[in-house]
Amino acid sequence: MDAIFLIEQLLNGLGYGLMLFLLAAGLTLVFGIMDTMNLAHGSLYMVGAYIAAQVHERSGSFVGAVFMAMAATVVIAFVLEMLVVRRIYSRGHLAQVIATFGIILIADDLVKAIWGPAPMLASTPAALAGPVQLLAELPYPAYRLAMLAVGLLVALGLYLLVNHTRIGMLVRAGASNRAMAECMGVRVDGVFSFIFALGAALAALAGAMMGPISAVQIGMGEAILIPALVVIVIGGIGSIRGAFVAALLVGLVDTAGRAFLPPALRAVLPPALAADLGPALAGIAMYVLMAAVLILKPAGLFPARA
Repeated sequence: MDAIFLIEQLLNGLGYGLMLFLLAAGLTLVFGIMDTMNLAHGSLYMVGAYIAAQVHERSGSFVGAVFMAMAATVVIAFVLEMLVVRRIYSRGHLAQVIATFGIILIADDLVKAIWGPAPMLASTPAALAGPVQLLAELPYPAYRLAMLAVGLLVALGLYLLVNHTRIGMLVRAGASNRAMAECMGVRVDGVFSFIFALGAALAALAGAMMGPISAVQIGMGEAILIPALVVIVIGGIGSIRGAFVAALLVGLVDTAGRAFLPPALRAVLPPALAADLGPALAGIAMYVLMAAVLILKPAGLFPARA
């Protein structure tokens, strides 16, 4: 196993981790700050991927398609928040889970009705279709490098927004003591609507960026929702810093498991058994990581202070 392969898998893991962060950041804000379990967050990710793929195919502009997907998903999320989610803020988590799970079923059927049951092909933007020569023997896809850059920029922007802006101060105030914040004149409902829309925009961005390297298909939101939930549990519910670190850890563990476990098992087990056991063990690696973290730190790596 050479160093070039190791570096390539490390970059792949970081890229996947940063896309997980985009999804998990919005989810941890909604759950940690608004105390609302929104299982439909993955559906917003799916909608963003479909809209971006459709707009990119018709317009030829990938950047425009990403922004269009984010804007359309925010509008959908705003309507969803007004009609459904706002009515379950004060309910228990069981009611929230049942309501948002129903939204998942409706969203899957609507996507099937609009785009059909077959997966949609999302093409890579022409400007990023080629490789970049990082090292003498390491050509790496330019699009994956763009994913890394986008993820890092969004992480920095979220940190500045939550910790160093007036909006972030209002968000923290509403999360810490809603009644007191309302007495001081803060429109907490408006703040929470902003958080919900921000989470939707991040989910759409993640879906749009992941589209060209994965299948844009019905159910893709549910498939990535579970790793996103693992990320917020490992990082600490409501913590942006925790979501960032945990997403990178999960991305690296998942990628390393799928890349290195099957070849390692083939060296000590019969090929047929290794072919079946390798992917299964790789699939549970992130859950083993979550269990280990929860044993040592039940509140997560970086639990939110409020």
